[in-house]
Amino acid sequence: MLGYRIGKELIFPQPVDVEPDGLLCIGGDLSVDRLLLAYSHGIFPWFSFRDYDEPLWYCPQERFVIFPNEIHVSHSMRTLINKGKYDVSIGDDFDGVIRGCQKADGRYDSEGAWLSEDIINAYTELHRQNLAQSVEVWEGDRLVGGLYGVTLGRCFIGESMFSLVPSASKLALIFLAEFMQENGGLMIDCQIETPHLKSMGGRIIPYAEYMKILQQI
Repeated sequence: MLGYRIGKELIFPQPVDVEPDGLLCIGGDLSVDRLLLAYSHGIFPWFSFRDYDEPLWYCPQERFVIFPNEIHVSHSMRTLINKGKYDVSIGDDFDGVIRGCQKADGRYDSEGAWLSEDIINAYTELHRQNLAQSVEVWEGDRLVGGLYGVTLGRCFIGESMFSLVPSASKLALIFLAEFMQENGGLMIDCQIETPHLKSMGGRIIPYAEYMKILQQI
């Protein structure tokens, strides 16, 4: 069942009648203004571009997040970091990261693929306006992993991550969390719960608490 349909007007329905999976509405576009309005209310686009011609917008009422000061670094990850095999950067190759997220592990050709050219163009424009950021993991000059997401106030809303070598995306997330700790960051929104994100300190909070944190300046 699809939710409420929106048109060209820059507006979203209040998230009071949300589908169990978090689906709020369908329609609209991927303009910078609409994306910022969405994210500022805890809403994000997520849809299979081969199955839908317009965006589906989600606003789950339980949010899976990592607080930067709660990031769990396992012994094996600490050992990997101490080896100095990989370098990590922020914002050095947004295009490389989002393309990596699009194509790693055959994602683009898989059923339900959502990282279309329209999505890539939209988030690249957000990055151009300093509203989205990437974290890169390098092995020498080779990009071997990373993540990207939307930067909103003191929060980071993660969109996707990829690894071409074991644990590269975990390394990117640890680097991001530690960077946010040092610079007053409040929350990393993981959007989707996974076992490895849970093992790194992710936990569920209610939407109301999420919004209170998101709105802190």
